[in-house]
Amino acid sequence: MAASSNHPKMKGELRISDSMDELATHLVEYIAQLSENSVKEKACFTIAVSGRSLIDLIGKLCEVPYIRTVDWRNWYFFWADERGVAKDHVDSNYKLTKDGFLSRVPVPSKHIISINDNISIGEAALRYEFDIRQLVKAHIINVDVHADCPKFDLILLEMGADGHVASLFPKNEALREKTNWVVYIIDSPEHPPERITFTLPVINSACNVVIVATGEDKADAVHQAVPVSEEAGDSFDVTSSPAHMVNPTDGNLVWFLDAAAASKLCPGDDGPK
Repeated sequence: MAASSNHPKMKGELRISDSMDELATHLVEYIAQLSENSVKEKACFTIAVSGRSLIDLIGKLCEVPYIRTVDWRNWYFFWADERGVAKDHVDSNYKLTKDGFLSRVPVPSKHIISINDNISIGEAALRYEFDIRQLVKAHIINVDVHADCPKFDLILLEMGADGHVASLFPKNEALREKTNWVVYIIDSPEHPPERITFTLPVINSACNVVIVATGEDKADAVHQAVPVSEEAGDSFDVTSSPAHMVNPTDGNLVWFLDAAAASKLCPGDDGPK
């Protein structure tokens, strides 16, 4: 049975499931409800995702009843990060998402905003940000006027065992970016080294951010990322935990965890020491 918590010393809402199937069910129910609310409010739903096992989890959206009830025609689909490889490469988030999800749901192709793989990584980052800015101008994506950033309806992320989200890795210079919406890196500690990623201001401007973490190997990173760390003082370098830096300024943060990933959390946890 899934457990939910809004403990004041925890950053965001925690939804803890006993199994991957249960986690996936609750995740897609959450996404479907956000989609319905957003389409009713403004006639579209803007969602950005990372790749990897997230695509398997959201695959339940391709099943009944969601495949019939979700208003796919009004979805606009983006990637929170991408690897610097061709779209048909095994490491491509685009390929993974296209094969495992987008090919199975009727999102209009013109609503799928992917990253150009025919130009340099730097040019691709600039082009991707330009494409997003055009959709802001067209009022497809709302804007956070205070942060001057796009306000996606949902950014769906998976946390790595080192605490990274999207392609924002611990202590990477990209974590300090304040102006650009999209940046590229050439020194990812994970293969491949070249990546394109949303910046923290964009992630923290979203209406809703979901971070998924599963498995015992994520337990330490969850313990570092989830609790509020106000009492940690100078001993805690926040850039060592990019996931901890995710804190929507005017939106919701929900963690979807399995029991193994949540195993080192406790109700009285007051942050990294």
